Amino acid sequence: MVGNVNAEESVAGEHSGTREDPGARPDAPRAVPTDGVDGHTFTVALPGPAAESAESAESAESAESADFAIPDDAVVPDEPDQLSGSPAAPDEDVAVAGIDTAPDRTAPAPARYLTPDELHWAGETIEAISTAFASKVVGQARLQETLLIALLTGGHVLLESVPGLAKTTAAQTIAQAVGGKFHRIQCTPDLLPSDIVGTQVYNQHSGTFETQLGPVHANFVLLDEINRSSAKTQSAMLEAMQERQTSIGDKSYALPDPFLVLATQNPIEQEGTYPLPEAQMDRFMLKDVLDYPSPAEEAEVLRRIDSGIFLTASEPVVSVADVKRLQALVGRVYIDPAIINYVVGIGYVTRHPRDYIEPRLAGYVDFGASPRASIAFTSAARARALVDGRNHVVPDDVKALTHRVLRHRVTLGFEAAADEVAVESIIDAMVNGIRTP
Repeated sequence: MVGNVNAEESVAGEHSGTREDPGARPDAPRAVPTDGVDGHTFTVALPGPAAESAESAESAESAESADFAIPDDAVVPDEPDQLSGSPAAPDEDVAVAGIDTAPDRTAPAPARYLTPDELHWAGETIEAISTAFASKVVGQARLQETLLIALLTGGHVLLESVPGLAKTTAAQTIAQAVGGKFHRIQCTPDLLPSDIVGTQVYNQHSGTFETQLGPVHANFVLLDEINRSSAKTQSAMLEAMQERQTSIGDKSYALPDPFLVLATQNPIEQEGTYPLPEAQMDRFMLKDVLDYPSPAEEAEVLRRIDSGIFLTASEPVVSVADVKRLQALVGRVYIDPAIINYVVGIGYVTRHPRDYIEPRLAGYVDFGASPRASIAFTSAARARALVDGRNHVVPDDVKALTHRVLRHRVTLGFEAAADEVAVESIIDAMVNGIRTP
């Protein structure tokens, strides 16, 4: 099966004047007008049980193109009233090979490539941050990469592990390394939203209300054991995480730039906790699960404690302005259209798993990833490439991020918990079901 990742464009032929051959098969490719379109047409092959060869699809398309004349004044079709594959218009095979998009929606301004000097400066700055991080956090190489990616993209991170694996130390160290303002919030069941975002306090001397901003107004905010706070308090963070502002009374207050939320949760003790709703889970760009250190790393932790390294505060090695410049450089890291196709294809497979992975595994999946997953993939892959010293994204950048981007976005049913099926194994099967560019 070859898949149309953009169902909206699968009906473009109907609105552009192209008529379908009544004798043609329903799943045969259609001729779609492309004259006058400035955008690019990208293709991704999504394998399935009833796949046709690419050669036969191309020959069928060229044959139909010869039969139908495309007018010179062909225009971009209007938005369809009914999308292909929706309940009112069922489509047995919604996967076609084209991602055809209108130029007014997909033709971005060409980004200037990173110069060698900019790439060299970014490498030195990231290396300085990494060295400062490694001076206090032993091991945890993936955690270091996760925090660097979050720092370079401005995304939020959810960290999950048993207590004592340096989550708080890591967050505080990365904040000290860049000279950012750091606040730690210990979440408890009696924590109120005003304890986080701030509130208005009555001043008896002036007879007026004064606004006192909460601890969320910092560059780095650590929400320790976020699942211990009530749902009302958790929802107070949604505006801060998404809109980068807080509302107190009738006014809104912008958060500092850069702004990064690092939330932790304990997976082994569920009594007295409030699971995060899916809407808030989706706001986290990455979710990382930490593991125990090796014996050698644990011995090094003890030696560093004896040396007193944790008793002295670290000096900043870069400035907040340097971080903002790094974030601007990340947006100019080149990502090829084939990799964009690859990212969109992964998201599509998570929403239609029965067509791409074995039915036993597909039955565990309730919901796939939202488009925020594709946004997270592209931003995080660019940041990972820059951390690795490259000015372009490679497919391995996307593959290395699949667990961190998807493990909190792919929702499994209760059968998966009963059968002790990890979400990571489902994600691996989905990624293996799509061709790597």
